[in-house]
Amino acid sequence: MRQITVYREPGRFAGWPANYGIWRWQDELVVGFTLGYHRTVDRGHALDKRLPFQNVQARSLDGGESWRLEDFNGARPGNRGLSADEHMQAGLRLSEVLDDLPPSIPTQPLDFSHPDFALMAARTGLARGARSFFYASYDRCRSWLGPFQLPMFGQTGIAARTDYLILNDRSALLCLTANKADGHEGKIICARTDDGGRSFELLADIGEEPADAGDFAIMPASLQLPSGRVICARRCRHGATGRSWIDLYASDDEGQSWRYLNKPAEFNQAGHSGNPPCLLRLCDGRIALIYGNRDYPYRICARISEDNGASWSDEIALRAGGANGDMGYVRAVARDDGAVVAVYYVNDRPDGDGERFIEATFWRI
Repeated sequence: MRQITVYREPGRFAGWPANYGIWRWQDELVVGFTLGYHRTVDRGHALDKRLPFQNVQARSLDGGESWRLEDFNGARPGNRGLSADEHMQAGLRLSEVLDDLPPSIPTQPLDFSHPDFALMAARTGLARGARSFFYASYDRCRSWLGPFQLPMFGQTGIAARTDYLILNDRSALLCLTANKADGHEGKIICARTDDGGRSFELLADIGEEPADAGDFAIMPASLQLPSGRVICARRCRHGATGRSWIDLYASDDEGQSWRYLNKPAEFNQAGHSGNPPCLLRLCDGRIALIYGNRDYPYRICARISEDNGASWSDEIALRAGGANGDMGYVRAVARDDGAVVAVYYVNDRPDGDGERFIEATFWRI
């Protein structure tokens, strides 16, 4: 295993690839993330909420060996940051100006089968009333159409991150974080479009809504298997104990119903709210679950399933040496040569007060 720096700049906070997504076309890779500014804090994300966030992406033309930074070339209401309201103070938040450029509906059905297609989900924040929308690209993320609206689906809020499965040229499944009945995050729902993103139907909740205050099951990572089965991993927390874990559900009817499979990863140190999962089908047919482990010692980890998610290997450390738990949010791709490129944010200054940066680990299994 080896590491490549995707983006690093002193004084900056680069974070959360899992919120935005990763896309691959042979040796061309694109990963989305957001840039803020570093600020020393006693607890939580070391970022300055008084300053704006900038949406960017990094592109590699050589399978992840080298990267260049690009702006996100899409319309942003008020030129404000996407999917980051909870990290900015009043006066900088997207929700305050969303009506200046309200998300629309595609005038023509999107062609999900286009060879250079990509979709990115976005949101305002996480609280009650959170609104979500999406962008589409036909040129490998060089430009983005949208924003296009996502319905509220009768929920108290929709806080979408990028997680979608293409079924055919007009049909796709979206797994979305929704707010619970009490307005707090969250639970996961599965929605479907059959008209190229012009309308969406709510299919089902993925697992039961967490019942108690502080409980959540959020940030889905879905994968369709060759059999047609869809599996979806969730980032979960129990509010009363502070314990967190990743669990796994399966659907055999394209998202209309779901059943619990197992709990591939559990974290033993309370209070850090866990880390979102990434599911990836490897070139040999096995499945990898990749995630940030915020238990000390902080690291990027994986587990392997040889039976389509029915059981999982012991934890494999892909990247050790994180300075604290402000790291993870992995998205990954498998290259044709069998190598996995896992991208995440991390910090490695011994006192934990350095810039947060984007890094990729190359892993040959």
